Amino acid sequence: MRENKNILLAEDDENLGKLLISYLQAKGFHVELAKNGKIAYELFNNTKQKFDLLVLDVMMPEMDGLTLGTEIRLLDTSIPFLFLSAKSMKEDKLKGFGVGADDYITKPFSMEELLARINAILKRTASNEKNIQEKIHVGKIQYEPELSVLHLNEGPKKLTTKENMLLKLLVQNQNDLLDRQAALRAVWGDDNYFNGRSMDVYIAKLRKLLKEDENIEIMNVHGIGFKLLVKQ
Repeated sequence: MRENKNILLAEDDENLGKLLISYLQAKGFHVELAKNGKIAYELFNNTKQKFDLLVLDVMMPEMDGLTLGTEIRLLDTSIPFLFLSAKSMKEDKLKGFGVGADDYITKPFSMEELLARINAILKRTASNEKNIQEKIHVGKIQYEPELSVLHLNEGPKKLTTKENMLLKLLVQNQNDLLDRQAALRAVWGDDNYFNGRSMDVYIAKLRKLLKEDENIEIMNVHGIGFKLLVKQ
């Protein structure tokens, strides 16, 4: 049994939600319940609590599980999550794995099976974390996201909270498109016009910081988003 692990459960069925909370808490987990996908996203993005695993229902109001999983992957490429769904067709499962899920469980399921799958995912995650370096190389520049520090030629540069959150998203999506609206919701909490202008200012600041490596470019994809391009 794995104790002191925090699980975010997104489930709109009140009875099933209570049943899952009761069972998982009895097994030593702390469980935070969100009654729809939108609340789950806000909890994951805004809470100071760190979650170790997400359990997401696929069919939910406000924001469905597949959309939620996609949005969460933009925020965090490593957080493990699994889907719960009454949809059992192969195509449905492939959609789930396609957005980055670690597992997909069809309803009805036994509590013992859910626990076994959760423990298997957490075991893999713990093994992977041992291999994660504290310092990330962005081109020739060292970056420590947990400390919000860039190691530049002139010395360590402490990033602001928003600079660090934005750079972390760009690095997680390196050489791929970072969706503009998703980044705004992740860092600013809202994708309105004024926050968009603010983000453009922060992108300019990051470009200035990263310019000492000529192989790094933050490319603007007009009206869509940004790409952090790092030439090998």
